[in-house]
Amino acid sequence: MQRPSHVLIPMLACVLMLAIGQAQAKLTIEVTGGVEGAQPIAVVPFGERESARPGVDLANVISADLSRSGRFRSLPRREMLNMPHRQDEIDFREWQLLDINNLVIGEISPAEGGGYSLRWSLFDVFSGDEIASHSLRASERGLRHAAHRIADQIYETLTGERGVFATRLAYVTSGPRGSDSRVALRVSDADGYNPQTIVDSADPIMSPTWSPDAQRLAYVSFEGSKSSIFIQELTSGRRERVASFEGINGSPAFSPDGRRLAMTLSKDGNPDIYVMELASKQLTRLTDHYAIDTEPAWSPDGRQIVFTSDRGGRPQIYRVSASGGPAQRVTFEGDYNAAASYAPDGRSLVMVTRVNGRFQILVTDANGGGSRRLVSNGALDESPSFAPNGSMVIYASQNNGRGVLSVTPIAGGSGQRLSQESGEVREPAWSPLLP
Repeated sequence: MQRPSHVLIPMLACVLMLAIGQAQAKLTIEVTGGVEGAQPIAVVPFGERESARPGVDLANVISADLSRSGRFRSLPRREMLNMPHRQDEIDFREWQLLDINNLVIGEISPAEGGGYSLRWSLFDVFSGDEIASHSLRASERGLRHAAHRIADQIYETLTGERGVFATRLAYVTSGPRGSDSRVALRVSDADGYNPQTIVDSADPIMSPTWSPDAQRLAYVSFEGSKSSIFIQELTSGRRERVASFEGINGSPAFSPDGRRLAMTLSKDGNPDIYVMELASKQLTRLTDHYAIDTEPAWSPDGRQIVFTSDRGGRPQIYRVSASGGPAQRVTFEGDYNAAASYAPDGRSLVMVTRVNGRFQILVTDANGGGSRRLVSNGALDESPSFAPNGSMVIYASQNNGRGVLSVTPIAGGSGQRLSQESGEVREPAWSPLLP
């Protein structure tokens, strides 16, 4: 049987594994597409009291976050008629003339003992009501994170769903095509700032995945020309090799409780899906088939695992109980569906599909039914997953022949393209939302 390239490539590392320099370049975000239907909002520059001189423009970070969600259209500062910092300074008629629905104001001042005190308020421009307000403290180093938290609170107040601006991204970077430098696994803020190198290697790195507490990353490394699965603690840097069997060790995926790791192993013959209890390292084999079974992903309740298999002759998505049993086919439309993962609510799946020779991203009902392709200009979209609030999908794509990350809102509207100044970015993984 001819093996489908998308299934074989991640497992056998026959991908074009490119390299990265040592520079800690942040990801550059470009907003793509239109903003039709986005809510107009104004985020006024924060007032600086008592000689506060923060190194971060809080309002700019908040405004950019809200705009990148595709749900809001932020008013440029040059169009603001006034810049109030307190409620008694607001003339709501001015903002009504600008067709602004909501207004955000705030102040920042030095905090006793160091750092800053931040206060912000959100107003309904047409009623004049204050609909949210909060005070918080932040260190100089923590100002960007504080701004992301404020944006999350504003987003949740106005949409009813949690924001993801204070989360992080993991991704693999490499140098320009054909270069001979290094590969790196990196973590950054969701807006591409504060990049940190987790692993730097001359060997391929792939398939990063977050633990549910966002404190660990599992990934595949080909150190010593052999695939192994590692788990690395982000705070301490401590890492553990949890799977290094003969043959393929690939596609790790944490269970929702963080106690188990699904993976693809070929130690007993063909590539199959296994689950490892991390405390004991005990393995349970979930599939046993002559075909290639790979790319496991857990349902949010931890009861089921979807995976890619070519057991029907073409790569399609199958589902199996996390405790074992017969596998059931999930996808039937098209001759190529792979790399599926669940939405946070478990109702939808996102995957790679092939249409007229182009690999695109498909969102479909988890139990069959309606589906739609996400609009993309690329011909090789891959590695899709939902944002932790389910509002967007992030995936690897190409722009002008270079590997980039793309983010597309499920409900439509403006998307994002994340790229490095030079080199490639791929294999994105979005950190989970924490309580």
